[in-house]
Amino acid sequence: MHNDISKIVITEEEIRDKIRELGQAITKDYADVARSEGIVLICVLRGAATFMADLGRAIELPLEMDYMAVSSYGNSTQSSGQVRILKDLSSSIQGKHVIIAEDILDSGLTLMRLMEELKCRRPASLEVCTFLRKDRPNQAPINCRYIGFECPNEFIVGYGLDYAERYRNLPYVGVLKPEVYE
Repeated sequence: MHNDISKIVITEEEIRDKIRELGQAITKDYADVARSEGIVLICVLRGAATFMADLGRAIELPLEMDYMAVSSYGNSTQSSGQVRILKDLSSSIQGKHVIIAEDILDSGLTLMRLMEELKCRRPASLEVCTFLRKDRPNQAPINCRYIGFECPNEFIVGYGLDYAERYRNLPYVGVLKPEVYE
């Protein structure tokens, strides 16, 4: 598995430090509303599961955690633009402060569709905390309040990110060798 990686772009230690920093920022920003209105951290499965688990532990406020499964990639390396909700939330977000924990902002098409859907459910606020934001042209204009890392426009895997459901368990983020997916 490690032999399929051409280079490591974010180390395990860098990930740990950044998540602690993101958790502190969210704790500070939501300290006044956490108890009265509630915070819901929403994981976009499956890629963001690792990130959300670590992020949730780094936030020092009471919060709910819920999950959605949204698909636009299949086994491809690029978003199809066709977004399907495969698993919906288990509880209402109306009147609550919602933070979407996203693994990667790539084209932004999936996240943009998800945000449209969630806004219709009338949360008190809706923000995005993305682990990675890819530097690429023609990215959807999404305002991410919290960004872990900017990353190169290469095919990356690890720390929840996959190719054909593999490599999610790598403790770092690395560039997948092109011969693996071509």
